[in-house]
Amino acid sequence: MTHRRQASHTKARRSSATVAASATPSWGPCSVHGGAHLSAAQKAELEAVCAHIGQAGKGITACDEGPGTIGSRFENVGIVNTEENRRAYRQMLFETPNANKYLSAAILDPETLYQKSSTSGKLFPHALNDIGICPGVKPHLKVYALPGQNGATVMQGLDSLAARCKEYKAAGCKFAKWRSPIEIDLTTGQPSDLTIETNMQDLARYALICQAEGLVPIVEPDVSLKGDHDLETAVRINLKIQSVLFKAMLDHGVYMEGSLLKSNMVNPGKACKTNYTVDELAIANLQVFRRCFPTAMVSANFLSGGQSLEDAAARLDAINKHKTAKDPWNLSFSWSAALQMPLFELCRGKSELPLKEMEELYAKELEIAGAAALGQYTRTGTSGDHKAK
Repeated sequence: MTHRRQASHTKARRSSATVAASATPSWGPCSVHGGAHLSAAQKAELEAVCAHIGQAGKGITACDEGPGTIGSRFENVGIVNTEENRRAYRQMLFETPNANKYLSAAILDPETLYQKSSTSGKLFPHALNDIGICPGVKPHLKVYALPGQNGATVMQGLDSLAARCKEYKAAGCKFAKWRSPIEIDLTTGQPSDLTIETNMQDLARYALICQAEGLVPIVEPDVSLKGDHDLETAVRINLKIQSVLFKAMLDHGVYMEGSLLKSNMVNPGKACKTNYTVDELAIANLQVFRRCFPTAMVSANFLSGGQSLEDAAARLDAINKHKTAKDPWNLSFSWSAALQMPLFELCRGKSELPLKEMEELYAKELEIAGAAALGQYTRTGTSGDHKAK
């Protein structure tokens, strides 16, 4: 090659490199970092919603059960499963006097988004917003069993999520919640690395899509209480699950300051033969968070996951009592069954929803939950302790 041709070839390569460099995003040839694709206004909106939901002493009422699930609960106590009964029941959960003193948010089933309050005549998302309760939605679809994983599952719905998020945002929602249920079964090797990674990658992608559509993502890794595993095993597996989750969120470029966590409490399996005090359980939960929960995320709202209200409140209270200055998060509740199951029991022997009685009990339950979220609840007897089975 002549000197002239060689110089021309070198110049062409430099020109090509310059074009490639100019096309490379400012964050480099890797995934987007820390929500860099979002505008300052988008980030501020997400952070404001997180701050509202993460108010001290307030929590979330989770009433996102589909018509079939809540219908089976109705039918179990003799109430007919009609759309009007579902609507009236949910209105009671939102509009019980002083409910907004203890609730910062409510997770709705898509059906509820398009039902109206009989008090204001407004659709529920707007009625909730008017009383200071942030409306959100459950956007995932059906559960799917992963082949070869002994019954372990993953949620469907990512492919069509962006379109649904646009719809939910237009309907007045400010956040969404995606649940990934996981069981500990040491005899079958679950949760396997594949089960964990598949579910946590999905949660991260869901969070990324939500934020792009203007919704705060609540990520919910839900480890079941089923099993006979001990507390140390629960700590080890929950730590693995959450560390994989947060790494996946960071790798996806999720804006962590605009995200929230809804997780199970770290507990031994219900059939565990070892006794644990409520204080031991509280310390285990804080150990997991201290080792991997980003301080950029302002709040974790625990699900009840089959615990009674008394146990869930005692454990949340103990966690908050054991918090120190190195634990910056708001730790509160996002309860469904713990609050609702006692309400359904009031329906037995009645042909219609006893809404007034339900209101009175629900108000007392919310007061208990709010006190626990502040570490100001006084437990009864040994509530919150794990008793060997």
